[in-house]
Amino acid sequence: MAEQLVKLQGKNAVLFVRLLEDQAKMEAQLVPYQTSLSFDPSVDSDSTATKDGSVSSQSSVETELEVEFVNNNHFIADKIRHALFDGRKVEAWIVNKDRIKTNTDGSTKEVYAWYMRGSVNEDSNDNDADDLSTRDVTFTVDGTPKDGWLSLSDDQQADFDYIFRGLDIAKDDNDTAGGTKYDEEADGANQPKAPATE
Repeated sequence: MAEQLVKLQGKNAVLFVRLLEDQAKMEAQLVPYQTSLSFDPSVDSDSTATKDGSVSSQSSVETELEVEFVNNNHFIADKIRHALFDGRKVEAWIVNKDRIKTNTDGSTKEVYAWYMRGSVNEDSNDNDADDLSTRDVTFTVDGTPKDGWLSLSDDQQADFDYIFRGLDIAKDDNDTAGGTKYDEEADGANQPKAPATE
């Protein structure tokens, strides 16, 4: 199916990270309590004057990735800090939750994302007396970032979304506990009926 034209919201672009060495141990983790995310690929260009006119040249793409978040005790926030001190490589994904593509069979929705690898080169921590502690982390990206489509696992989706739940005991995070999600097409009094088809 084709994508529908939508305005992308900054709040729906979120960063997932993982140490590259952990790729076989765990899925990527959402950085909690993000307040800002900046993705800045750029190239330097130069021009040389010739007798036939100017000829331009470009350098390789250089990308800087920066995330600001409220400081917290999530293990992935600690791993980001340790990656800086230990010189460990990091994988990072910018996931656009509001840019969605449905597969041709209609069964699975995928979201648009950028994938990159690199290093943490700065981790600034501000601790003002009248505010929350904040972190500002900058990554230097190796090579050229790649864009594509990915599916979120139930756990990853649950990091920033949750299901409607009833009052019963819930056996796990996906248990609706006797609840049924509101249906905009069917619920509410005096719903207009679909026109009859011949």
